[in-house]
Amino acid sequence: MVGTNTFHSIDEYIIQFPEEVQEILKTLRKVIKDAAEKISYQMPTFVLYGNLVHFAAYKKHIGFYRTPSAISAFESALSEYKCSKGAVQFPLNKPIPYELITEMVIFRVEANKKKKAEGKSQKKK
Repeated sequence: MVGTNTFHSIDEYIIQFPEEVQEILKTLRKVIKDAAEKISYQMPTFVLYGNLVHFAAYKKHIGFYRTPSAISAFESALSEYKCSKGAVQFPLNKPIPYELITEMVIFRVEANKKKKAEGKSQKKK
């Protein structure tokens, strides 16, 4: 799915999938609502003082991409999912853990806010 088309909006990206996958992607989008939206790497991307998270739909899973620090912070909660350094796969045949995703997004928002604040304080020196 990712890489087969060129998308200009998240709506264009979502509409290409079957209805049940569209519902998952729409809910993910709502979970990440506070960030600015864009397409980056041909995936829906959310930005707040830099990239927060990306997501993409595949044949058998939803890929959720964020920083390695978020993977480490939520390691035990993610133990039942296939994970890599900066990504997790949520199988389409299991319920999507929206509450966990919300917690990871909040973690990323706080990390980006802290990074932004530290950048400002360093510039004042």
